[in-house]
Amino acid sequence: MNLKQTFAIKPAAVALMALMAATRFDHMGTAVALPDASLAVFFLAGLWLGGRYLFALLLMEAAGVDYWAISQMGVSDYCVSPAYAFLIPTYAAMWLAGQYCRNWQTLSLRHMALQLIALVTATSAAFLISNSSFYWLSANIQQPSWAQYVETFSHYFSSYCAATLFYAVMILAVVHVFRWIRAENSQHSQI
Repeated sequence: MNLKQTFAIKPAAVALMALMAATRFDHMGTAVALPDASLAVFFLAGLWLGGRYLFALLLMEAAGVDYWAISQMGVSDYCVSPAYAFLIPTYAAMWLAGQYCRNWQTLSLRHMALQLIALVTATSAAFLISNSSFYWLSANIQQPSWAQYVETFSHYFSSYCAATLFYAVMILAVVHVFRWIRAENSQHSQI
């Protein structure tokens, strides 16, 4: 791959970056804001696009959106703590799971199930990394304890995973439908 190909603008990358920029303002979502799609974006970018430059660009975008939201839009800085650096391995878990799933790109039920298993596993690992680091390293938790950590973990785990799974599954489904339609049209045009 030459330098021109490395830095070529890819429509899928632009679309994923736009999705992250549009949804990064609230983790769980509200009546006026969609839940954060960042984890799904990193997974899908790893799956379809790869490349360390895109991973770095997505990390910079996430930090830039957070900075802008906090400094210009009045979004709370509650989540910014020494644990913020652990978003790098959090997003890396999603990215690497996406890259791992590149082996299963066909429209088979088995491959879709394997992608779903990898997505659920990576999302769980991402939650463990981000939630644990925030709980134990943030000054926001006054007297951390294992019992309180388990309670907090169980309280947020399902909603954290639900948004990521929703975005990723819906986008994967749309892409698979378009691939299937294209394959069907290709078969009919050869007849």
